[in-house]
Amino acid sequence: MTTTDGVLWAFVAVLFVLGLALVASRWPVWAKGLLVTVVTALYFWSDAALEQVWGWPSRHALPERFVLLAAVFDEPAKGREGALYVWVNEIRDGKPVPQPRAYQLPYSKDLHALLGEAIKKTRQGVTQLGSSEPKRGPKGLSWLRPGSDEQVVKIRDLPAPQLPEK
Repeated sequence: MTTTDGVLWAFVAVLFVLGLALVASRWPVWAKGLLVTVVTALYFWSDAALEQVWGWPSRHALPERFVLLAAVFDEPAKGREGALYVWVNEIRDGKPVPQPRAYQLPYSKDLHALLGEAIKKTRQGVTQLGSSEPKRGPKGLSWLRPGSDEQVVKIRDLPAPQLPEK
Protein backbone atom coordinates (compact mmCIF):
# COMPACT_ATOMS: atom_id res chain seq x y z
CA MET A 1 0.00 0.00 0.00
CA THR A 2 1.40 3.37 -1.00
CA THR A 3 1.19 6.57 1.01
CA THR A 4 -1.48 7.98 -1.26
CA ASP A 5 -3.58 4.81 -0.82
CA GLY A 6 -3.34 5.31 2.93
CA VAL A 7 -4.50 8.90 2.61
CA LEU A 8 -7.38 7.83 0.39
CA TRP A 9 -8.55 5.16 2.84
CA ALA A 10 -8.21 7.58 5.76
CA PHE A 11 -10.46 10.04 3.94
CA VAL A 12 -13.00 7.28 3.19
CA ALA A 13 -13.02 6.45 6.92
CA VAL A 14 -13.63 10.11 7.79
CA LEU A 15 -16.53 10.23 5.31
CA PHE A 16 -18.00 7.06 6.85
CA VAL A 17 -17.82 8.55 10.35
CA LEU A 18 -19.36 11.76 8.99
CA GLY A 19 -22.25 9.79 7.51
CA LEU A 20 -22.81 8.00 10.82
CA ALA A 21 -22.68 11.29 12.73
CA LEU A 22 -25.21 12.91 10.40
CA VAL A 23 -27.67 10.01 10.44
CA ALA A 24 -27.39 8.39 13.87
CA SER A 25 -26.43 11.21 16.23
CA ARG A 26 -28.64 13.60 18.14
CA TRP A 27 -26.26 16.47 17.66
CA PRO A 28 -27.76 19.89 17.02
CA VAL A 29 -28.11 20.97 13.37
CA TRP A 30 -25.38 23.63 13.73
CA ALA A 31 -22.87 20.96 14.88
CA LYS A 32 -23.73 18.72 11.93
CA GLY A 33 -23.34 21.69 9.58
CA LEU A 34 -19.96 22.52 11.10
CA LEU A 35 -18.87 18.89 10.68
CA VAL A 36 -19.86 18.91 7.00
CA THR A 37 -17.97 22.19 6.50
CA VAL A 38 -14.81 20.86 8.19
CA VAL A 39 -14.81 17.61 6.18
CA THR A 40 -15.36 19.55 2.94
CA ALA A 41 -12.43 21.84 3.77
CA LEU A 42 -10.33 18.76 4.61
CA TYR A 43 -11.11 17.35 1.18
CA PHE A 44 -9.88 20.45 -0.65
CA TRP A 45 -6.77 20.71 1.56
CA SER A 46 -5.87 17.04 1.00
CA ASP A 47 -6.43 17.43 -2.75
CA ALA A 48 -3.95 20.31 -2.86
CA ALA A 49 -1.47 18.39 -0.69
CA LEU A 50 -1.72 15.24 -2.83
CA GLU A 51 -1.18 17.29 -5.99
CA GLN A 52 2.35 17.97 -4.71
CA VAL A 53 2.90 14.25 -3.98
CA TRP A 54 1.57 12.95 -7.29
CA GLY A 55 4.11 14.73 -9.43
CA TRP A 56 2.37 17.91 -10.53
CA PRO A 57 4.81 20.79 -10.94
CA SER A 58 5.39 22.73 -7.75
CA ARG A 59 4.45 26.39 -7.71
CA HIS A 60 6.93 27.00 -4.90
CA ALA A 61 10.10 29.00 -5.47
CA LEU A 62 13.02 27.34 -7.21
CA PRO A 63 15.83 26.17 -4.94
CA GLU A 64 18.70 28.62 -4.42
CA ARG A 65 21.12 26.44 -6.42
CA PHE A 66 20.18 23.74 -8.90
CA VAL A 67 21.21 21.76 -11.98
CA LEU A 68 18.86 22.34 -14.92
CA LEU A 69 17.66 19.08 -16.48
CA ALA A 70 14.84 20.09 -18.84
CA ALA A 71 12.36 22.84 -19.63
CA VAL A 72 9.04 23.06 -21.44
CA PHE A 73 7.63 26.36 -22.67
CA ASP A 74 3.89 27.03 -22.72
CA GLU A 75 3.66 30.40 -24.42
CA PRO A 76 0.71 32.64 -23.59
CA ALA A 77 -2.16 32.66 -26.04
CA LYS A 78 -5.42 34.51 -26.30
CA GLY A 79 -7.43 33.83 -23.17
CA ARG A 80 -4.80 31.96 -21.16
CA GLU A 81 -1.57 32.75 -19.40
CA GLY A 82 1.56 30.91 -20.32
CA ALA A 83 3.91 29.06 -18.03
CA LEU A 84 7.45 27.74 -17.97
CA TYR A 85 7.99 24.23 -16.62
CA VAL A 86 11.47 23.27 -15.46
CA TRP A 87 12.91 20.06 -14.05
CA VAL A 88 15.84 20.59 -11.74
CA ASN A 89 18.02 18.80 -9.21
CA GLU A 90 18.53 20.93 -6.13
CA ILE A 91 22.13 21.24 -4.95
CA ARG A 92 22.57 20.52 -1.25
CA ASP A 93 25.95 20.41 0.45
CA GLY A 94 27.67 20.78 -2.90
CA LYS A 95 25.95 17.73 -4.45
CA PRO A 96 22.78 17.39 -6.52
CA VAL A 97 19.95 15.59 -4.74
CA PRO A 98 19.08 12.27 -6.37
CA GLN A 99 15.42 13.05 -7.15
CA PRO A 100 14.58 15.79 -9.68
CA ARG A 101 11.66 18.13 -9.03
CA ALA A 102 9.34 19.88 -11.49
CA TYR A 103 8.52 23.57 -11.01
CA GLN A 104 5.99 25.82 -12.72
CA LEU A 105 7.13 29.40 -13.25
CA PRO A 106 5.10 32.35 -14.55
CA TYR A 107 5.82 33.07 -18.20
CA SER A 108 8.21 35.85 -19.14
CA LYS A 109 10.00 36.35 -22.46
CA ASP A 110 13.37 36.99 -20.79
CA LEU A 111 13.21 33.79 -18.74
CA HIS A 112 11.99 31.88 -21.81
CA ALA A 113 15.06 33.05 -23.77
CA LEU A 114 17.42 32.26 -20.87
CA LEU A 115 16.02 28.76 -20.42
CA GLY A 116 15.99 28.17 -24.18
CA GLU A 117 19.72 28.91 -24.43
CA ALA A 118 20.43 26.75 -21.39
CA ILE A 119 18.51 23.80 -22.84
CA LYS A 120 20.45 24.10 -26.13
CA LYS A 121 23.70 23.87 -24.17
CA THR A 122 22.36 20.95 -22.13
CA ARG A 123 21.62 19.07 -25.35
CA GLN A 124 25.23 19.69 -26.40
CA GLY A 125 26.39 18.05 -23.17
CA VAL A 126 27.23 21.21 -21.20
CA THR A 127 25.73 20.93 -17.71
CA GLN A 128 23.86 24.06 -16.68
CA LEU A 129 24.08 25.33 -13.11
CA GLY A 130 21.29 27.65 -12.00
CA SER A 131 20.64 29.95 -9.07
CA SER A 132 17.58 31.83 -7.95
CA GLU A 133 16.90 34.56 -5.49
CA PRO A 134 13.78 36.54 -4.64
CA LYS A 135 13.23 39.65 -6.73
CA ARG A 136 13.99 42.80 -4.79
CA GLY A 137 11.07 45.11 -4.35
CA PRO A 138 9.55 47.55 -1.91
CA LYS A 139 10.01 46.72 1.76
CA GLY A 140 7.09 45.47 3.78
CA LEU A 141 4.99 42.36 4.11
CA SER A 142 5.27 40.27 0.94
CA TRP A 143 1.78 38.83 1.20
CA LEU A 144 0.36 42.34 0.83
CA ARG A 145 2.06 42.82 -2.55
CA PRO A 146 0.75 40.53 -5.31
CA GLY A 147 3.52 39.16 -7.50
CA SER A 148 6.17 39.64 -4.82
CA ASP A 149 7.04 35.95 -5.04
CA GLU A 150 8.86 36.49 -8.35
CA GLN A 151 12.44 35.31 -8.64
CA VAL A 152 15.59 36.32 -10.42
CA VAL A 153 16.93 33.21 -12.15
CA LYS A 154 20.53 32.99 -13.40
CA ILE A 155 21.98 30.09 -15.37
CA ARG A 156 25.59 29.45 -16.29
CA ASP A 157 27.79 26.62 -17.53
CA LEU A 158 29.06 24.26 -14.87
CA PRO A 159 32.81 24.78 -14.68
CA ALA A 160 34.94 21.92 -15.93
CA PRO A 161 36.41 19.92 -13.05
CA GLN A 162 40.08 20.55 -12.35
CA LEU A 163 41.98 17.30 -12.31
CA PRO A 164 45.09 17.01 -10.16
CA GLU A 165 48.40 16.90 -11.98
CA LYS A 166 50.26 13.61 -12.24
